[in-house]
Amino acid sequence: MPATKAILIVIDGLTPAMFEDAVERGSAPALAALAERGEYRRAVTVFPSLTPVCLSSLATGAYPDVHHIPHLVWYHRGERRLVEYGSSFAALRRAGARRGIVDAIFRMNEEHLSRDAETIYESLEDAGRVAAAVNIICYRGRTPHVARIPGLTRAAHGPRRFFYFNLFESDETGAPFRVGARHLGANDRYAAAVGRWLVTRDGFDVLVYYLPDYDFASHALGPDAAHAALARSDAAVSALIDAAGGIDALLERYAVVLCADHGQTHVERSASLLERFAGVDDLVVTASNRAGMVYDLRGHRARELAERLDGDPATGVACFLEDGELVARSADGEGLDVLAEHPDGVVRALAALRNPNAGDVLVSAAPGFEFADLAGRHHVGGGSHGSLTAGDSEVPMLAVGLGPPPARITDVTPLLLDHVGVERPAYARSLSHVG
Repeated sequence: MPATKAILIVIDGLTPAMFEDAVERGSAPALAALAERGEYRRAVTVFPSLTPVCLSSLATGAYPDVHHIPHLVWYHRGERRLVEYGSSFAALRRAGARRGIVDAIFRMNEEHLSRDAETIYESLEDAGRVAAAVNIICYRGRTPHVARIPGLTRAAHGPRRFFYFNLFESDETGAPFRVGARHLGANDRYAAAVGRWLVTRDGFDVLVYYLPDYDFASHALGPDAAHAALARSDAAVSALIDAAGGIDALLERYAVVLCADHGQTHVERSASLLERFAGVDDLVVTASNRAGMVYDLRGHRARELAERLDGDPATGVACFLEDGELVARSADGEGLDVLAEHPDGVVRALAALRNPNAGDVLVSAAPGFEFADLAGRHHVGGGSHGSLTAGDSEVPMLAVGLGPPPARITDVTPLLLDHVGVERPAYARSLSHVG
């Protein structure tokens, strides 16, 4: 009898090449066991291919034009201020650490994530099912949870079973308090302890199980060198398998989707996107990793601003809307053909620009380049992501017990809702998960 419950495993920043190599060599035995029993493909993420944008798309089954999360750092037109979710700790301090922490933990879900989008947790629990989420930053649900830290009285509304880096915990699981040491996999070890507790009790209909630490290591070491971090992520997946009594027992109970939110590519040089607009008044430039945005506070200058990037070696593609139509410029010229080499380039660029919180010009970095953040931080010598390029945009996508795997991360939530018999949000009802 097919499993009627499901687990979504997200390994942040895992590239298809690393996944495929680890499975082939057997260096990630839990991933290999799942791959042996499932169907695999390379899938495509959204643009900008940055964690808050991608995880919001995974959790809602929507592109940024629906969920409204535009970037790691963006300009809030209504409040006339920067929103910085944490490009780096230094950038967070530069933007205002206290406000940035509140933005990242609370306001992203309470205010910035559009009410036109519906998270998988909201869909499930409105249908009377139990949703669980571990560590994922896009968590909006119906149940208020009080923080474990004394003095922090603000509640976060998440799914019924909600675990957010020890800050919010809906249940006493005995998981160790996570303190620092992200480079040693502390977040993934915490997730493993919680996941083991949840699976042992069969305590959910759908579990979203987010493992963030691989991305940190890949930023530092490069996308093809974070082998030890992947082994730690694999151990966190193994915790679920062991808790169920083995791989076959796990798959008797749960269908599984395993994917990344985005890829990564090597960074060899950094650039300041702001410097490209020196002397231009009435604009705001936000950038980090391999994507940037330019906000025209005066209006009607998108083409002029994009043209200033002509010949800039750090710019791969500059996109804007003109009379409602998508325009893309690169060293090869202007037109939609510029986007042909990028996976789902037209669809992703258009959805990004139609996000009301996005800049008037969106910039995808050229291969090998990264845009420095507010504090000048970058990942030169390591890996980064955010652009339209295939390396940043392709992710491993494995489905077990669900038929063909989704072709896009926006198709994951609709597939899982279909599997457990819960109606999709209206904007996702016409989608097919097979691309």
